[in-house]
Amino acid sequence: MIFWKTIDVADHQRVLLYVREQFQRILGPGQHRVSTLGREVRYETYDITEVFFSHSKTKFLFSQYPSKLEEHLERFELKDTEAGLLYRDGHLANVLAPGSALTFWKSVEDIRIDVVDISEQYNVDKSLISLLGRGLKIGQDRQVVNAITYAEVADEHVGLLIVNGKLENILQPGSYGFWKYNRSIEVKLMDLRLQSLEISGQEILTKDRVSLRINLMASYRIKEPRIVVSKVHDYADFIYRELQLNLREAVGTQSLDTLLEDKDSLNAVITNAAREKLAEYGIQLMSVGIKDIILPGEMKSILNQVVEAQKEAEANLIRRREETQAVRSLHNTAKMMENNPVLLRLKELEALERITGKIDKISVYGGLDSVLNDMVKLAPSN
Repeated sequence: MIFWKTIDVADHQRVLLYVREQFQRILGPGQHRVSTLGREVRYETYDITEVFFSHSKTKFLFSQYPSKLEEHLERFELKDTEAGLLYRDGHLANVLAPGSALTFWKSVEDIRIDVVDISEQYNVDKSLISLLGRGLKIGQDRQVVNAITYAEVADEHVGLLIVNGKLENILQPGSYGFWKYNRSIEVKLMDLRLQSLEISGQEILTKDRVSLRINLMASYRIKEPRIVVSKVHDYADFIYRELQLNLREAVGTQSLDTLLEDKDSLNAVITNAAREKLAEYGIQLMSVGIKDIILPGEMKSILNQVVEAQKEAEANLIRRREETQAVRSLHNTAKMMENNPVLLRLKELEALERITGKIDKISVYGGLDSVLNDMVKLAPSN
């Protein structure tokens, strides 16, 4: 009959010894002889190179046998308002959640846990943001992702820090980290650059009951982020609706002819109406412009006929004006020739030249004098 049990423990091992299911001690490296006379002996072997000790009854063992465990093991437990930064051999390795506990073997690695009080403070120290932020961006460590909200605010942007549903701060460009434990934290980015908005396909009736389709362009920028986020749910949609209503109101009070003659006045009316209202909500309206005014098919045909008739009337007026001018000129020329025989004779010779230039042969009767004096006469002989 065997009354002894020999237990060999390697240098990288530790053994928890139980007699009659009661914990006795931790066995270090070497060979150990344990009496089995009249009792049941059981042991559990652990590899200490894994550093962290995991046992279903760890907390119970430390509460009942602290002196037997503290030579080989160290236990660390966080409060509900504390987070932990785990360092292994001087390198930040992980983040510990509030209320978590960690037990590790002594003399294997240099284990250090820095405690962060998050009962009131939720900003992550700037020296840690670069270390933890990279892992957060690519999702390397789920514990870090669950622990910290990481945000990068680009130039010409601001970040809206919302804690438990309340806007707490406006973040300027840079990198930020916030503890998520025990609170809800969200960072919304807002673009402060000049932005454009298009309102297209608006079917609107003019004052004279003509249906138009109008496309509008507008540019704006956010001036007061805090006012915008506190007063407006969706500022882009709010701007769209406000411009849409002002466009309909402005078009509905003017006739088609007025709109087509002066689109700039329509732009000014819409801008003045919307700018003051948007300013109350922290939005600066920079410019508004009518992009297109599209007439329905039948109205376009009618308008083309009107334009064609107007142009035809203008052409007739010009033609009559030119005819009148020509008659007046002829009248003036005739009066001059009436009192000047020499001028009259020159005109007769010009007419003769034009006639002779168009014929090949001339039969002359009465000599050259007859050709010069009798062939062309602009005035009757006395």
